[in-house]
Amino acid sequence: MRRNGLSLFFALLFVLALIGQALSGHADFNDRQLSDGLQTVSLGRYLTSSSFAVDVAENWQSEYLQFLLFITATVWLVQRGSPESKQLDKAGRESDEEQKVDEPDAPSWARAGGLRRAVYSHSLSLTMGSIFLLSWLGQSVAGVVAYNSEQLRSREDPVTWAGYLITPEFWNRTFQNWQSELLAVLSMVVLAVYLRERGSPESKPVGSPHTATGVEG
Repeated sequence: MRRNGLSLFFALLFVLALIGQALSGHADFNDRQLSDGLQTVSLGRYLTSSSFAVDVAENWQSEYLQFLLFITATVWLVQRGSPESKQLDKAGRESDEEQKVDEPDAPSWARAGGLRRAVYSHSLSLTMGSIFLLSWLGQSVAGVVAYNSEQLRSREDPVTWAGYLITPEFWNRTFQNWQSELLAVLSMVVLAVYLRERGSPESKPVGSPHTATGVEG
């Protein structure tokens, strides 16, 4: 447990937060049902509803977009003084020697060369990008069902999936999550230049100068 404490800690927090969202979302959904003169639903039915699915998916896609952009942008872009940046002269893909692909203890796909090495060299961004796209697709599919439920409740015509993709509803859900995630990354990159957290690898050592780049505690 000690060796995997960080992943276990965040996995536990994730499960607790998801349970909290499910319970509070269920209560909120039933409050709206009652205010509209409709019947309430059970927790199980709410958890399989489009309303719950779209709320979950829209947050997941923005989180994975944040990681995807941060992972790929930091290959080429640097920020003077930030521990979240590579050193100023290290921008780019780096050589095989710098990437330690031929080390005896390197993963087998790294040592294999060819297509396998090429895929493995970008496996993190490919995975993050795939999860982002699947989550965004899930948001759109669940979103159009939830949107059409509201349309029918208001005695208005439902829309197709393609039609939903151009509605203000879809893009409002999307952009309100994107802007918050991008602000969080920007804050971390810039604030870590001047502020410290003793003992954290996300911070520079307390005594490091503000101009020290790519230095972690």
